[in-house]
Amino acid sequence: MRRPARPTLLTLAYALSGVLAACFGMAAAHLVASLGNPAASPVYAVGSTVIDATPTPMKEWAIRTFGTADKAILIGNVLLFTLLFAAVAGIIARRRLALANGLLVFLVVLAGAAALRRPDASLGDAVPALVAAVLAPVTLSWLVRALRTRGANAATPSSSAPGSSRRGFLIGSGLVVLGGVAMAGAGQWIVKARSKISDIVLPQAAQPLPPLAEGLDAQFSGISSFQTSNRDFYRVDTKLAVPLVNQNSWRLRIDGMVERELSFTYDDLFDMAVEEHDITLTCVSNTVGGKLVGAARWLGVPVKTLLDMAGYSDKADQVLSVDVDGFKISTPIQALTDDRPALVAIGMNGKVLPREHGFPARLVTPGLYGFVGATKWLQRLTVTTYAEDEAYWTKRDWATDAPIKLSSRIDTPRPLANVKAGRRAIGGVAWAQQNGVAQVEVRIDGGPWQQATLGPDAGVDYWRQWYLSWDAEPGSHMIAVRATGKDGTVQTSVRANSFPDGSSGIQEIVVTAS
Repeated sequence: MRRPARPTLLTLAYALSGVLAACFGMAAAHLVASLGNPAASPVYAVGSTVIDATPTPMKEWAIRTFGTADKAILIGNVLLFTLLFAAVAGIIARRRLALANGLLVFLVVLAGAAALRRPDASLGDAVPALVAAVLAPVTLSWLVRALRTRGANAATPSSSAPGSSRRGFLIGSGLVVLGGVAMAGAGQWIVKARSKISDIVLPQAAQPLPPLAEGLDAQFSGISSFQTSNRDFYRVDTKLAVPLVNQNSWRLRIDGMVERELSFTYDDLFDMAVEEHDITLTCVSNTVGGKLVGAARWLGVPVKTLLDMAGYSDKADQVLSVDVDGFKISTPIQALTDDRPALVAIGMNGKVLPREHGFPARLVTPGLYGFVGATKWLQRLTVTTYAEDEAYWTKRDWATDAPIKLSSRIDTPRPLANVKAGRRAIGGVAWAQQNGVAQVEVRIDGGPWQQATLGPDAGVDYWRQWYLSWDAEPGSHMIAVRATGKDGTVQTSVRANSFPDGSSGIQEIVVTAS
């Protein structure tokens, strides 16, 4: 005689049914979204809405704490909440299946609404949610039916059905898991396949730059590479799914306060006189000593060339750069029309611009933090005024003009490192955009500032590596660094948070030599 299933195990089985149903629905939705707009996948759509609704201080905390892993953590939290909600729905389904299915549909409806609320959303973006709204309840009903059969048969001592019904539930659950994994995997494979950029030969710059000199990183382990690789370049933006833009249908439009509205194809940009420039980009969320900074060689068309062709008004004071999803960034027009090499970039480090960094084209503005000068997946430049239009970040009270602050960073030794006593190098990078680094100084244990040796110079818009030889004696040591610009400005020791116009202060670390 079989004993009836213990209530606790049966409750867990119902909770599992809810989780499996939700996962199956989301996997199917992800597969459907991969064929159209990956950002319409329910988890991505909800996550993007969360990003928009998150207060600025919390966003800053997340980037400061998690860095470029903030997106993965956000997606994980959205999934966790979804699965907890689904587990509760599964438990409710034990006695009220209709209500439980209603809860799952409600959850999916929220995701669909989030997808439709995105800028430039289309009705097609609701299709993944509709698929989940159908499959999740059907799956839950199927699993619950197996559990109810098992519960009914378990009360019949003479029947052998409980064992078979248990197997039926386990087999059904296994099929749901396999189906969900297959669909989710297929969705990821499709997105990856669609992300591949066909063979594109970049145009030659009118005046190609010579190869960058060998950096100090070739001599001293731990110092950041003189040129940041595309793979290692930091990525901070509001996109959970990288936009899959087709360069053949893409257009860059120039409109607003201009004499002539213009439209350029991808090939049009290739046919124009492109330029190469070595430029360091920095995220405004970069903390003192942080890693949200990178240096690359960019290839593109000067923004000033495009604006001059359109005939921009001298009454305009900003340019709204809009991406393919309607996301808007505001840039002072003066920064795009003065003598700095602001680019509509199509190449990065000798290669076609990667999708993660803005393919087919992005804005690169030397001297300004990314949130006002580095729009990725660029689609439109609208000449306007601050009085007329507000961008995403200015609505959230960030600065409208945010020049990158003079700064320096210690790369080696790392904070709290335990190093061998004896001769070694202290090294890192410093940047002073639109000015250039004149010198870097290091202070050890509160002593006098000592001048470090600078690495190769690639221009005022590019960072400088530096190092100082140090005889490390056993014990704990405090190391600080500061930079001086070519105009004589010394890096400030006054501490400031990233909001609203970038962090400041002197980096100090503690290391132990033994």
